[in-house]
Amino acid sequence: MSNNSILLKIENKVAYITLNRPEVFNSFNREMALSLQSIMDDCESNNDVRAIVLTGNGKAFCAGQDLKEVTNPELNPGFKKILEEHYNPIIARIRSIKKPIIAAVNGVAAGAGANIALACDIVIAHEKVSFIQAFSLIGLVPDSAGTFFLPRLIGFQKALALAMLGDKVTAEEAERLGMIYKVTALENFEEEAQNTAVKLANMPTKALGLIKELFNKSMTNTLDEQLALESKLQIEAAQSEDYAEGVAAFIEKRKPQFKGK
Repeated sequence: MSNNSILLKIENKVAYITLNRPEVFNSFNREMALSLQSIMDDCESNNDVRAIVLTGNGKAFCAGQDLKEVTNPELNPGFKKILEEHYNPIIARIRSIKKPIIAAVNGVAAGAGANIALACDIVIAHEKVSFIQAFSLIGLVPDSAGTFFLPRLIGFQKALALAMLGDKVTAEEAERLGMIYKVTALENFEEEAQNTAVKLANMPTKALGLIKELFNKSMTNTLDEQLALESKLQIEAAQSEDYAEGVAAFIEKRKPQFKGK
């Protein structure tokens, strides 16, 4: 299935969403941003999808905003609309969809492209990839939740320096800093991303969604609030079919067959 600037393939319970404007390093214009939101909504409601992979076509993962759009008086939607209708809803969907989302970073991730990747649940990149908070280099500030996630991932001082200086961060350094989950050799990248996605797609999806909710709330909860939420969601998880199957499989010494319910 294709939607011009976004490609979608569903295979083995995994939805592969590919940013598809390789001629401009998969930078976002309005059509691409709205198409991504629509496809993510479809993946959320599709019970046959139990994990999502977001990647890019060509040499880049995503170079952020298409600057030709914002410098064209006839096409420019304005920064208010770009943020409130494009990037903010994308980030909100990434965090609210109760299915694991992997960013398979296949090339440079810059600006909003970097921050969209960092908002995903698991980030896998190959050894040639770099991440860059490019905003300050053209007189802008980080958006797409970069100022929210980056300091929480790598610490206030390092995040602030990267945001101000616009330094490139290699995939190896990103993994060392805790910015991403894993860096792989280029030749193993696609297989690693696919294997991780298939593994997640065959795990208890409801529990994974509840884990995601817990980690989201941990960003702002007090300890007491988090303990209370853990209790509430553990009770909910214990009522799932997958929990019953997991316990039965453990007792019977067999591999569980989770259905995501």
